[in-house]
Amino acid sequence: MGNELTTEIIAALAQKQDLDEVFRHHLEIAINQLLQTELAEFLGYERYSYAGINTGNNRNGSYERSFDTKYGQLNLTIPRDRNGRFENHTLPAYGRHSNNLETTVIQLYTKGITTAEIAELIEKMYGAHYSKATVSNMTKAVNEQVQAFQQRRLASQYAAIFLDATYLPLKRDTVQKEAVHIAIGIRPDGTKEVLNYQVAPTESTGIWTELLGTLIKQGVKDVLLFVADGLVGLDEGLNRHFPKAKRQRCLVHVGRNLMNKVRVKDRKAVISDFKQVHRAANREAAELKLNEFANNWHQTYPKLIKDLLKMPNLLTFMDFPPAIRQSLYSTNLIENFNKHLKRTAHHKEQFPTEDSLDRFLVSQFNVYNEKSLKRIHRGFKGLQDTLEASFI
Repeated sequence: MGNELTTEIIAALAQKQDLDEVFRHHLEIAINQLLQTELAEFLGYERYSYAGINTGNNRNGSYERSFDTKYGQLNLTIPRDRNGRFENHTLPAYGRHSNNLETTVIQLYTKGITTAEIAELIEKMYGAHYSKATVSNMTKAVNEQVQAFQQRRLASQYAAIFLDATYLPLKRDTVQKEAVHIAIGIRPDGTKEVLNYQVAPTESTGIWTELLGTLIKQGVKDVLLFVADGLVGLDEGLNRHFPKAKRQRCLVHVGRNLMNKVRVKDRKAVISDFKQVHRAANREAAELKLNEFANNWHQTYPKLIKDLLKMPNLLTFMDFPPAIRQSLYSTNLIENFNKHLKRTAHHKEQFPTEDSLDRFLVSQFNVYNEKSLKRIHRGFKGLQDTLEASFI
């Protein structure tokens, strides 16, 4: 077959013919031969051999099946045995496409491309029509990844866990943006990962409590610090599941809130003064900067300053090594990830089902985790022993 293929390739090149058709033809021949070889191996004797007499099983005809590859459609003859026990390993069961196609579809899907767009792209690439429903069925292969992600075992200790919710459009009876509650953790060695998530119409005490409880079921035992903004009902969940963990309120959100409540002419000065708090060298200096800020603006905005000074957990990040404080005083880490999710999901006007949203989210989480679990987050290098000692 090798010499024949070489001859045909040379002839096709000389006549400026399509090489894909040459490859398709020989691939079709090779796979059909392989299928016959598999059956012979299964039965224990070659076709028309006397060795097959009185064995209790023999060949029982065949059926036709088309199979799409990047070289075009293959017309295959699938052999059968009389007892119906033969299963070939050359082709995936019930599939009509190569693994290359399925991989391509799933990769496009994880990028947020819609099933309609994927169907159009596949048609152009393979010269065969794939309906949105067919492509959608292919992407359901990700369902196993969803279950594996949600049930996987997590590390027992995390230096910090960041919590935030982002909103994506989901269709139930109607289309509305629903809250995707997300937890991202940094381990003592500095590697980070999306831990888990929950989807619900709105943020609530029950959802955050459920998500935190899920982390415990997955093996999380100790957390040094939770970083979040004023999330609805979060304190109740933390008090129940992680009462010993410290908490840090996002200072970036606090600063934005201050800017929104002062006059436009004062905004630049207010935010400049407030930034001095997290730029301080230590907790004592940070407390002095916070008091200076309060004194500078109390007369102009007394209620605003009163509310600010009542806020708990503004300076908890100062209890940690200086190298990682920049990562801990805000939820920037998880907010940046959520922005990426929204950008990627922008291709989709809506997610037609909660299952489709799950598949999209877990695909994105797995891509993020694959990269992040191989890297040490900024500032954490060399601090593993120090952070692990803090759990004792």
